[in-house]
Amino acid sequence: MVNIKPSPRPVICFRPIRPSDLGILEKIHTDLFPIRYESEFFQNVVNGRDIVSWAAVDRNQPDGQSDVLIGFVTARIVLAKESEVGDMLSYDSLKSDQTLVYILTLGVVEAYRNLGIASSLIREVIKYASTVPTCRAVYLHVISYNNPAIHLYNKMSFRCVRRLQGFYLINGQHYDSYLFVYYVNGGRSPCSPLEIATAVLRCMKNAFKAMSARFWRNEDRKLKWPKSRESRCLVSTSQSRRNLTAECTRCECV
Repeated sequence: MVNIKPSPRPVICFRPIRPSDLGILEKIHTDLFPIRYESEFFQNVVNGRDIVSWAAVDRNQPDGQSDVLIGFVTARIVLAKESEVGDMLSYDSLKSDQTLVYILTLGVVEAYRNLGIASSLIREVIKYASTVPTCRAVYLHVISYNNPAIHLYNKMSFRCVRRLQGFYLINGQHYDSYLFVYYVNGGRSPCSPLEIATAVLRCMKNAFKAMSARFWRNEDRKLKWPKSRESRCLVSTSQSRRNLTAECTRCECV
């Protein structure tokens, strides 16, 4: 187990993980996670092979330990169309280059917890994802019983979009996982049921307004129509009277 005592006044800084961090990185992962990672994973992390990473160090540590890892986050860029959250993301499917950033692991040694280091590491990932023009979201999995992590992601405005049954297999036992997403660069989720209902109500309201306007226009026409017929009748009657008078006059003259 990694035994690092915090300095009286920690000065936390962040830097990329380097090959010299390999040993301590493996030890912290072993201490923090019930899942065992392959050696290849750690080699990819420290050498930056398709994985981006950030290390947290305490510059105020004495005895040459000012560059020793006390926290870390690792992540990978994946294509949106090939990810498990593709259906939870509203994006242009015609653009095949749309990407996501998937957080692989995040951890802080016990002595340095509750100092905001995990939140700062996550913000580093979000900041990085925001600089990738094709990236639309940051996402990750959290085992269902990890309440502190769930609270952290909720506090940081991640959205829990799904619960995956039996996602983890640890010591022969299955555990559920929550899927969290943080949207960046205009990324967003597909319409929620509430948004769909709101859109339907808006359409119904607009349709009702259009029908009402059409109804009242028809009523106005109906009201004007009898007046028009009445005027025609009056003209016709007067003309008939004139014709009748003329005929009578002619008869009298005869």
